[in-house]
Amino acid sequence: MTSGTIFDKTRTPLKVWLAAAWHLTSQKSGMSALGLQRVLGFGSYQTAWTILHRFRRAMVRPGRERLKGIVEVDQSYLAIRERRDTPVGKGGKRRTTKAVVVIAVEILEPKGFGRIRLQQIEEESTASVEPFVRAVVEPGSVLRTDGAAIYRALQDDYQHERTVIKSVMPDAIPAHVPLPGVHRVASLLKRWLLGTHQGAVKPAHLDHYLDEFVFRFNRRTSHSRGLLFYRLIEQAVQAGPITYRQITRKSPREG
Repeated sequence: MTSGTIFDKTRTPLKVWLAAAWHLTSQKSGMSALGLQRVLGFGSYQTAWTILHRFRRAMVRPGRERLKGIVEVDQSYLAIRERRDTPVGKGGKRRTTKAVVVIAVEILEPKGFGRIRLQQIEEESTASVEPFVRAVVEPGSVLRTDGAAIYRALQDDYQHERTVIKSVMPDAIPAHVPLPGVHRVASLLKRWLLGTHQGAVKPAHLDHYLDEFVFRFNRRTSHSRGLLFYRLIEQAVQAGPITYRQITRKSPREG
C-alpha cells in the first residue's frame, strides 16, 4: 500500500480503491455512496461513504492557480437534507438546513465560462466573503458583483464592477442577467446535489461535496474519462492520510 497517502490505515485492497476511483470519475454526474456500495458489493454503506470522502479530500490540488480575468462572485442558498439510518415513518427524521455558498466563476469572452470556486460560508457578510475572494481571485482581475456593501473592501485590489439589483421594482433587472455565470453554476450545483445525492448532505461535509463539483466542472471539457481517473489518482497519492474519525468529526455548525 502506498505510504503517506489517503490509502493509509485501511484494510481495503488497492484494487478496490482503483475500482472506486474509476466508477467515481467514469460517471458524468459522479456516484453516491449507496451506488458505490451496490456496484462494488461492499457489506456496509459506511465503507463506500468513507472511500468517497477520502477521494473528495484529494480533489483540491495544492497550489492551484487563482481565477483571473473577469470573475463573477455571488452567493446562493442550498437546502440540504441530512441522511438518517432510521427510515422516515419509523422514527427517523431528516433535518433540512439552509446553507450559504459563495460562488466565483471566470467569464470567458465573447462567451462561455472558465473555472469556478465554491465555498460554504457562515453568512453573507464582508467577514465571510472577503477572505474567500482574496484566496481564489487574482488581484487586478475584473470583479463583477451585485451592489451589496460586503464587497466594498475589495475595490482597491480589484477592478470592481457593481450592478445594483432592486428586485422589488417592477422594471428591475433580473439577477441572472448581470451575473449569468454564478446563477448557471448555482443551478447546476443544486441539480447535481439533488440528482446524485438526493440532497442528503450534512453541513459538516458540504465543502467536500463542493470540492467534487468544482473538480468535475473544471474538467467538463475533457473528452477522456481516463484522464480524470489519472488526475484523481495522481492527487490522491499526494494527499495526506485521513482517518474515519477525522472525516466524521462534528462541525461547530451542528453543535
